Amino acid sequence: MRISGLAALPLLLLAACGDKPDNRDVAEAEARASRAAANDGRIDCALEGAKLFDRTCTVEEMSGEAGTILVVGRGDVGYRRLQITTDGRGVVSADGAEPATVTIIGEGMIEVTVGNDRYRLPADTGGVD
Repeated sequence: MRISGLAALPLLLLAACGDKPDNRDVAEAEARASRAAANDGRIDCALEGAKLFDRTCTVEEMSGEAGTILVVGRGDVGYRRLQITTDGRGVVSADGAEPATVTIIGEGMIEVTVGNDRYRLPADTGGVD
């Protein structure tokens, strides 16, 4: 995806100059790229116990009687449904098969673990780093 390539360009330029990028700047650039990708329907995920994330999962938002549901596509292996909560937990499993665990990983970004799958989603984290 072009966004992630463009986000990495300043880092490459800094590396070529011999300057080390500030870790906070790198984290902010990664968070901006992840939010932009999610807006385009793509999110970072690590499926079936993978250690590394890649931007191969899709996300769609649906509204219903029970509230807002995120349908997270898992490539060609199915999908998960996550319900957005209003009580500060972030999201919960909407299908009830396995519980969702939410961890704030930076400002505006959470990591959701369901079973052996992990997803990075933009979220209102209240400015928490």
